[in-house]
Amino acid sequence: MLAMEYNEAAGRTAYLAGFHAAQALISARTGRAVKTHSGVRTEFHRLIRGDTRFDDNLRDFLGATYNLKAIADYETGPGSDVPPERAMRAVADAKLFVEKVTSVLGETPPDTN
Repeated sequence: MLAMEYNEAAGRTAYLAGFHAAQALISARTGRAVKTHSGVRTEFHRLIRGDTRFDDNLRDFLGATYNLKAIADYETGPGSDVPPERAMRAVADAKLFVEKVTSVLGETPPDTN
């Protein structure tokens, strides 16, 4: 998508990759399926609270990239484009986010009590 300059689609896909990874972590930890965007962000943050394996960039990923999905899905007209640099950053961050969640899913959850 990036090579073909489909920046909006790349941004949306980056967000959705992270969204689905967060859903997987939630399901693995709680046995529940959370489906809404705000519900996934809220539950994900609750589950990783105090978990030092997630730096601030990873903690903020879902919130920071949701607007790329919104632009791709709903925005039209001037200002509705996603700049190539932003799309590239979202894709790079999505890779890191998915890799971290995948790694964490294979580990024992930390004791946060």
